[in-house]
Amino acid sequence: MDKTLAWLWLADAVGSACQYAAELLELYPDPEELYDALRAGTEAPPACLTPHALAQLQNTTPFDFEERLDRCLLTGVDVLTPDEDVYPDRLRDLPDLPLALYVTGNAACLNGRRYAGMVGTRRPSAYGRQAAFDLSLAMAQAGVVLVSGLADGLDSEAHRAAVQADVPTVAFLGTAIDKTYPASNAKLRTAIEKGGGAVCSEYPPVYTGRTTGTFLARNRLIAAQSEALCVAEARTRSGTLNTVGHADRLGRPVLAVPGSIYSALSEGTNELLRTHCAEPLCRAADVLDLLGIGGEAAAPPQERFDPSAVGPDAQAVYAVLGPTPQGIDALCSAANLPANRVLAACTELELMGGAQVQPGRRYIAL
Repeated sequence: MDKTLAWLWLADAVGSACQYAAELLELYPDPEELYDALRAGTEAPPACLTPHALAQLQNTTPFDFEERLDRCLLTGVDVLTPDEDVYPDRLRDLPDLPLALYVTGNAACLNGRRYAGMVGTRRPSAYGRQAAFDLSLAMAQAGVVLVSGLADGLDSEAHRAAVQADVPTVAFLGTAIDKTYPASNAKLRTAIEKGGGAVCSEYPPVYTGRTTGTFLARNRLIAAQSEALCVAEARTRSGTLNTVGHADRLGRPVLAVPGSIYSALSEGTNELLRTHCAEPLCRAADVLDLLGIGGEAAAPPQERFDPSAVGPDAQAVYAVLGPTPQGIDALCSAANLPANRVLAACTELELMGGAQVQPGRRYIAL
């Protein structure tokens, strides 16, 4: 029997994110031994198995998974199991480690490198996109493998930065390995695979099982694979903060990009900083130093400020700014905006590199 078939048989029965996966492997490191024991009926089944999992194990055999394994072989999908050296070492300590991990691209990049996660909202601001891309690019240029989820928004920015730097990047899916979600990221996925990176999933090709909670389940894999988790922009209630929870549980340091106090998109990251659940992430060196990599030379490149990257109020305030410092009252008059909107616009311009605050809360253009 091909031992991979036994792993597929076991993984399919217990399901993804199985809370007793590590406990089960302590009892039966080799799934063939469990299969033989259940077939012979000479030993009591492991107590950790749920009735549903036990019933499926007793009603199926590893040979039932030959078609799945053949499909993987024919479509270029690698199946990684915990008894193989190529299996990601950073996932082995998970109590709910995947018993079968499906991978496209280059599985070798899952070990032997330095890893940093980059996550955030799927609907970021221009500031969030720029911060995620610039920080990711600088880290990738320093040799760090970016880990994320191939989702819309800031996940995509991290992967794109790695592709631009020609450095492998790792994406964990919440869907079947042969499905790209969102579909608009199909080209990005191809670039990841061709660039020596890897796309991973707990769910096999043509997966038809439950889909509820699969994206939240994959978040633990992003956190586990990362040596440090970076959050570029996040609301207070989001899947991003679910990933932060896994990082905290696993003892991974968390860093967050400070955001505008007026932006709901930064409420989650600012709260992480306010409650000391995360360290500030203002430059790539903040992460590189944690990883023991010299990072001063890898600071994000400074680009000329683009007024089109900010909102209408910020554009109006920027248009009346100049080299002479101006206070809020003067800016309100010149831009014909109320004070609260001018304050928010100035904060946005500061964060995007379009303005600088001077003593007395007066602003100049950059």
